[in-house]
Amino acid sequence: MQNSEALALATALLAAAGGLTQRINDGVVARGFELRPAHGFAFARLAPGDATVTDLAVHLGVTKQAASQLVDELVRKGYVERRPHPGDARARLVVLTERGWDCTRAAEEVAGEVVRAWADVLGEGEVRVLRDCLMRIAPYGPIRPAW
Repeated sequence: MQNSEALALATALLAAAGGLTQRINDGVVARGFELRPAHGFAFARLAPGDATVTDLAVHLGVTKQAASQLVDELVRKGYVERRPHPGDARARLVVLTERGWDCTRAAEEVAGEVVRAWADVLGEGEVRVLRDCLMRIAPYGPIRPAW
């Protein structure tokens, strides 16, 4: 593959990811949730299982202080709460509240709408091939915001 072709592919992937992030955020905000895209990246880590601020910092690629500030904001908005860590008395778990779960479900709904729009352009089979190829390249993330 020529460098120009590689750059075109990289640009297209970045544009698709940026567009997807923005459309999910816009859809979530339109459904009444007051968030920024960075919050969604935190939710992506919290939804599979509770995490500490340190876990979030690693996932987001930020300092513990930045992750703590993000968590403070999400606590104030009612999306997460801090709970005692069952295995470490010094640590606290960050867990989604019911409002946080509602927002997560809204984001999933919007993501489905976006991908269905891709299927209208490419066809469902091509979207499945795209998904399968991307899963072979980057199966586990982490999914990080572009700060």
